[in-house]
Amino acid sequence: MTNALSRLLTQKGYLLADGATGTNLFNMGLMSGDAPELWNETQPKNILKLHQGAVDAGSDLFLTNSFGGNSARLKLHNAGHRARELSRTAAELGREVADKASRPVLVAGSVGPTGDIMAPLGPLTHSAAVEIFHEQADGLKEGGADVLWLETISAPEEFRAAAEGFALAGVDWCGTMSFDTAGRTMMGMTSEAMVEMVEALPNPPLGFGANCGTGASDLLRTVLGFASQGSALPIIAKGNAGIPKYVDGHIHYDGTPELMADYAVMARDCGATIIGGCCGTMPEHLRKMRTALDERPKSPPPELDDISTRIGPFSSVSDGTGNTAAPPPRRRTRRTTKAKQ
Repeated sequence: MTNALSRLLTQKGYLLADGATGTNLFNMGLMSGDAPELWNETQPKNILKLHQGAVDAGSDLFLTNSFGGNSARLKLHNAGHRARELSRTAAELGREVADKASRPVLVAGSVGPTGDIMAPLGPLTHSAAVEIFHEQADGLKEGGADVLWLETISAPEEFRAAAEGFALAGVDWCGTMSFDTAGRTMMGMTSEAMVEMVEALPNPPLGFGANCGTGASDLLRTVLGFASQGSALPIIAKGNAGIPKYVDGHIHYDGTPELMADYAVMARDCGATIIGGCCGTMPEHLRKMRTALDERPKSPPPELDDISTRIGPFSSVSDGTGNTAAPPPRRRTRRTTKAKQ
């Protein structure tokens, strides 16, 4: 294993990733509907602050501010032609922070979905998707990213297209999907099916897993599903800091730093070796996660009842593969659709 991620993982045994990008940037003044990637040019000090917050909290790697940096997403902001340039700048900002750290810290080039539905259900062809991902990968590579980080993917076709685009760029990568629909991705992928897909790829990732979704409990159940397949690839867990709620006109995630510390240790016990947070995860969460991972001994994988008791109820009875958990309590909440935060 000669790549930086595998070397560091071999040395440490597990890695702490970063937390949320969108939640932190909204707290700095980013407005809903704005393209965070444009802040790489207009507000670089805030992006440096975002990355420094993760490093100071103990993260071994952090994701660049390039989640929506592909041409398909940026065209909504009349910047589709700048995908490669803005991705390169995102990686350069990350490199600036990582290179100043007193310990090894990796820059992971964030790559999100295109936002389009792939053929035959939608207009995005495989070849067009490959080129979109190839272009962004080239920009992140030029900016100095150590590894590419595909995240929040729902469709297996898009995951495969990204893998092909990354191969053309010649960059190592990791990939996560979002299991947010009764234990499956929005397009029906199960944890078992993801393992089968990943291991069959001509250009497999360095690690795979889940991010975002409907809460940390559901994500831990998905990680158990990954681990049960016996893959030799490292498993990634990047769960949300609780459940989003509207408080005083703003979205607030109810997961406390203490709860995220428990989640981090349980993710490791479930089989994950790269552990971080997604929406709502702030530096204060990461600090508690770092301490818990460093100080608490590894334990056997938790039972589902233990997860629901300590982290919170599951959002669905099924994990999408036939296994079940206790039904979640009935709550009077409105179902919402949210972007990665």
